[in-house]
Amino acid sequence: MSISTPFIRRPVATTLLSIGLVLLGFLAFNILPVASLPRVDFPTISVTAKQAGASPEVMAATVATPLERNLGRIAGVNEITSSSTLGSTRITLQFDLNRDINGAARDVQGAINASLSALPSGLQNNPTYRKANPADAPVMILALTSKTLSRGQMYDAADTILGQKLLQIEGVGDVSIGGAAQPAVRVELNPSQLAHYGIGLDTVRSAITSTNANRPKGFIEKKQELWEVKANDQAKQAADYIPLIVSYKNGGAVRISDVGEVKDSVLDIRNAGYYADQPSVLIMVFKQPNANVIETIQRINQMLPTLQQALPSQIEIHTAVDRSKTIQASLREIERTLIIAIILVIIVVFVFLKNGRATLIPAITVPISLVGTFALMYASGFSLNNISLMALTIATGFVVDDTIVVLETISRRMEEGLAPMQAAITGAREVSFTVISMSISLIAVFVPILLMGGIVGRLFHEFAMTLSYAILISMMVSLTTTPMLCAWWLKKNKKNQPSTENLIAEQTSENDDYSKALLVASDDEYLKKQGLFGRITLLYKRSLAVALQHKAMTMIIFIFTIGLNVYLYIAVPKGFFPQQDTGVMMGSLVADQNISFDAMNTKLKKYIAVIGKDPAVDHVMGTLGGSQLNRANLFLALKPLGERTDTPDQIMARLRKVLGHEAGIRFSLRPVQDINVGGRSSDASYQYTLQGDDLTALRSWTPQIQAALSKLPALTDVSSDQDVKGLETKLTFDHDKMKMMGITQAQADSALNDAFGQRQVSTIYNPMNQYHVVMEVAPEYAKSVEALNSIYIQDAQGQSIPLSTFSSWKAANTSLSVNHQGLFAASTITFNLNDGYSLSDATLQINNAMNELKVPTSIRGSFQGSAKAFQSSLSSEPLLILAAIVVIYIVLGILYESFAHPLTILSTLPSAGLGALIALILFKMEFTVIALIGILLLIGIVKKNAIMMIDVALTLQRKQNLKPETAILDASVLRFRPIMMTTFAALFGALPLALGRGDGAELHVPLGVSIVGGLIISQILTLYSTPVMYLYIDQLSGWGKRKFRSLMSIKQMGLKK
Repeated sequence: MSISTPFIRRPVATTLLSIGLVLLGFLAFNILPVASLPRVDFPTISVTAKQAGASPEVMAATVATPLERNLGRIAGVNEITSSSTLGSTRITLQFDLNRDINGAARDVQGAINASLSALPSGLQNNPTYRKANPADAPVMILALTSKTLSRGQMYDAADTILGQKLLQIEGVGDVSIGGAAQPAVRVELNPSQLAHYGIGLDTVRSAITSTNANRPKGFIEKKQELWEVKANDQAKQAADYIPLIVSYKNGGAVRISDVGEVKDSVLDIRNAGYYADQPSVLIMVFKQPNANVIETIQRINQMLPTLQQALPSQIEIHTAVDRSKTIQASLREIERTLIIAIILVIIVVFVFLKNGRATLIPAITVPISLVGTFALMYASGFSLNNISLMALTIATGFVVDDTIVVLETISRRMEEGLAPMQAAITGAREVSFTVISMSISLIAVFVPILLMGGIVGRLFHEFAMTLSYAILISMMVSLTTTPMLCAWWLKKNKKNQPSTENLIAEQTSENDDYSKALLVASDDEYLKKQGLFGRITLLYKRSLAVALQHKAMTMIIFIFTIGLNVYLYIAVPKGFFPQQDTGVMMGSLVADQNISFDAMNTKLKKYIAVIGKDPAVDHVMGTLGGSQLNRANLFLALKPLGERTDTPDQIMARLRKVLGHEAGIRFSLRPVQDINVGGRSSDASYQYTLQGDDLTALRSWTPQIQAALSKLPALTDVSSDQDVKGLETKLTFDHDKMKMMGITQAQADSALNDAFGQRQVSTIYNPMNQYHVVMEVAPEYAKSVEALNSIYIQDAQGQSIPLSTFSSWKAANTSLSVNHQGLFAASTITFNLNDGYSLSDATLQINNAMNELKVPTSIRGSFQGSAKAFQSSLSSEPLLILAAIVVIYIVLGILYESFAHPLTILSTLPSAGLGALIALILFKMEFTVIALIGILLLIGIVKKNAIMMIDVALTLQRKQNLKPETAILDASVLRFRPIMMTTFAALFGALPLALGRGDGAELHVPLGVSIVGGLIISQILTLYSTPVMYLYIDQLSGWGKRKFRSLMSIKQMGLKK
């Protein structure tokens, strides 16, 4: 009794099991998480430290380096980078894909604690960390606008209410607020008045610090009462500081109002933010690594009404960017594609079978297999994403094959005179091993994918497993539900005469001699009477006979196919991952490094206005400020695809043409992608990093290399993060004079920081937040280096001594940022690709340019981010294809108990690869990892054609004692219809992917194009090359057996002697 018999005899139980599987699948479908792609984020943690007024070099040497030394010792760190700017250092650690982010966070905190003793005492706070990648794009941007409140007031609400609440939401990794700064009291001093009164800057600072205090004062306890002691020891507003006494001179009090002004302002006045053309505060929300974007945004949207109520009524919240909308749109599109694929496959079955009842069987079993897959996906922790749904769409063409195998075998048995029940039992028993072996050999294709490491392996793990689940469930359904439906649903053909439709025999039963089928298949007159397909079959039979008579020519074509494969693989443009249209773009404006804040703000508003007029752009946001005043960030929200026809590349090209030629400013854009590799923020899509042992040499070579790369035809938007042309005033102190005057170096540095460092000299404590008192000289006294002449320092006798008395200064250039990678000084050159060039073109040109420049060995260049992942995947692609072929050979060798016949089956593969490469080139698509997956799938698909031919040919040779030539000819004709049927089912299953034009189509179109192209070419070639290869390998196998027997006989004769 076969495995199918109990299910055939118990239709109610089988039906209920199928219904249970479907219900389980629907339940899993409704609770499966939804995402754009599988969880492939590298665990990333960002460490931040701040010290007001410290130069980038000081931050790098005193903060970044001690932290890096301890953080670099953490296990599992793949990459460590840092960027130090004015008053700030950010260190990014990227860990192995398998590293637990929470465990890594504990290790990071331990490394920070170990570094505290080596860090300067002037840090505002201890270094902090966030579980987020600063190089990622925000998943959501909220814009706050108000017609009455200042940006400082909006920032206070954003920081106090929104920022804190958003960080508590599951999935949120970091919240960044741009466009303004925290409210603060600013004390702006007049150096001339200070000199007039003989008061030093440190005296004012001490007066503010000692006057504004919030210390414990205890309590008074009576017998039955407790009195808390409070006082007016906090100055909370600018008005509270104006009467503050700084010192007494000539018997009179000198107040702050006598030596300067006090304002209610913000912590850093050099900040600006815009939403469209409105002044705005932007709240950028970043997700944690591997957090689900859609679920995270849903949680935020659920909380927004509550947050809006907590804000002042004058503030409006606008959702400027919501990444979940395009993700959900792309998933709806791929779901529609899946439904269309199912319908097309069923139509193909009906066209070939011309039997409504028989067509209903795959119409039932295919959805059962696909829906049941959702249950295993949920059990495996997968999500509904573009990759897993692509797998199910492709699986449509696979799972129908198993049903066809069983259905057609049972139909043939019924035509031989068996009753439906007996035909179902006999047919299912005959093909059970064939169905199992075909499924196992198909799953074998995915073994190399499952063993792949890195981001590509993680990305396509769900793809391979989802396809494998669908194939396994299809195998079980085809051996249980399908024969049961055949037994109880199909009707016996009353004519009891074989028809062409019933010649689709899918089994290799030892008890079936194919005698009846061969009688019809060899009858040319009968084929002529069978309509169009019969005439096509006859034409194929005659053309194949000619090909078998000219085997050498067919073999030459086969060898030519292999050579053309190699040539086209080398020639085809290559990339890492198809560029997605997520509806969001990021950009930057980088001006001359000595530009003022006001001038940069004017340029930012101009660019926002021009970009906002582009027909494809919905709205624009921009921020300016922080530690690099020559840089502004842009965020572009594009219109939905239904309202625009332009791709991100076309939009970038158009805006680059309009805005990319203004002198003194560099404008760049890049589309936001769901996959981000690397932890360094970038102005463009790709990165090339230079590392050096000598910082001076690195700074010398970086502009030379950047200039050379800018001339390469494949690159555009070439820029670097090396900013060494910022202006600085370099002071030289006369230490002998200072010693004589009793002035210390610490006094001088402190005075300069008091005057020009926006020094935070005191803290104002409020119930909801903490604010700072900032002290500096008034802006009109800090507009040129001549302002140093107005700075006085008190000597040991309390006399005010001009700074110029014991120092001199000169103008020089300085770095606006200092970057490290792997503890070494680094500069990163970023670039986009010009139209018509691929990433493989760019990497080749860059490598050639570096060789021509003869860069010294102390300067090392390497690709980072997506370009690095591309190079890694490129080197593994041939090995991956080879591994898939080897695994299939092993499986087929075991199934056939033969070393030779698997080679015949594998001979179909070159034609499939050729078709895929030709299709990609014709449609001007790059060979990416998506296309590679398509070729691996083709390896599993096209081998079925050879299996169907060889199974019958071997049976005919063994049971009918036919010659190999006759056996393979008859087998090919007999199997022509099922070969065409299964190929068209796979082709039409992939066709909706190839023709997709909606959201997310850029991901699945290359997969569909490669599969459709491969199937078309392989179908044409393998119908002739496989029979020829069968004969050659049969001859080679016979020669080997004869040689072996000859050697064995000689050996036996020697033993007898």
